Amino acid sequence: MGFLKPTPIQAQAIPAILQGRDLIGCAQTGTGKTAAFVLPILHKLLQKPGHKNPRALIVAPTRELALQSMDHLKSLSKFVPLRGAAIFGGVPMRPQIQAVTRGVDIISATPGRLLDHIDQGFIKLSSVEVFVLDEVDQMLDMGFLPAIQEIIRLLPAKRQNLVFSATLSSEISNLVHKILVNPVNVQIGHRSTTPAGIRHAVYPVPPHLKSDLLLEIFRGQGLDSVIVFTRTKMAADRLARKLEKQGLKVSVMHGDRSQSQRLFALNQFREGRTQILVATDIAARGIDVDDITHVINYDVPATSQTYVHRIGRTARGDEATGDAFTLMSRDEEWIIRDIERTLKKSLPRIMLPNFDYKKPPAPKTDRPHPQQHRPSSHAPQGHRRFGRK
Repeated sequence: MGFLKPTPIQAQAIPAILQGRDLIGCAQTGTGKTAAFVLPILHKLLQKPGHKNPRALIVAPTRELALQSMDHLKSLSKFVPLRGAAIFGGVPMRPQIQAVTRGVDIISATPGRLLDHIDQGFIKLSSVEVFVLDEVDQMLDMGFLPAIQEIIRLLPAKRQNLVFSATLSSEISNLVHKILVNPVNVQIGHRSTTPAGIRHAVYPVPPHLKSDLLLEIFRGQGLDSVIVFTRTKMAADRLARKLEKQGLKVSVMHGDRSQSQRLFALNQFREGRTQILVATDIAARGIDVDDITHVINYDVPATSQTYVHRIGRTARGDEATGDAFTLMSRDEEWIIRDIERTLKKSLPRIMLPNFDYKKPPAPKTDRPHPQQHRPSSHAPQGHRRFGRK
């Protein structure tokens, strides 16, 4: 798989997990957290024969993260008799039911679909020896705390607990202290740091010129593998269409896309068949794609932590480099200042010399004036109708 040496999170976490200790690991994205728990889980389960019910449970916030853990497991367990299954929503349950009915040692799941299987009697957690919460901060942000608490209630009291997260909040600390017993704490870097190899740049631009400026950046940079983040699903679709009209090869990922569409988009991007992945923050974590050269924030992220998660898709590795560009309208400048305070450094502002920043917005499509609409005959007496003074 190309592993030459353990990353810092792996070097510190794996020995503690092999000793059977509970652990909380905090490290930024792209540092190898998945292998840090996958490898010792495989080692532990090989020490004694298994049975039909799962012995290790990994719970993750998104389908992509659940699949990422299972992909690692399948690659690393290629020559050992251990079986796993990924359980997540957005796809039919039947293939998942068939997989767990045959018997699995390890399950990697999202909370909602896991509880669906449990409620219908297809999955039993009574034999779980190792319980992993992956990217727990994102799970709490997405409102999964009640589901996590329900899953924990169904687990055996005697088990090993592993919690991994990019950040640590007071809410996470409260949850951790309830389920972990005398845990080992592993923190790699400051929770608000970004990879050292990332070059940051902010491009001030009026909102209506963002797509034009983005195209100008593409022309000047020779970008090979780029993730462009938008704030909304509609914005992602709209931007992807504009880029495709310019002859660029684009994939799109957001929450309204089916699982098969999301997997197809990710595979197209990973294999280099498309050079640009336009995505909402659903893709900020869990996308395991090598050699992403640029992350571009088409919309400034809502928080500094989201900024850290987004740009963590590039410069993955000790000596890797990458670029993080942010297109900033005047209304978004205060968020950039908050990001700078968090990162404890200023981000350079870039103005393209040949770009027309004074180009006016296109005229809006004419819409019929309300007076042109025929008033309803059922309008209550005494209410003014449209067009009346």
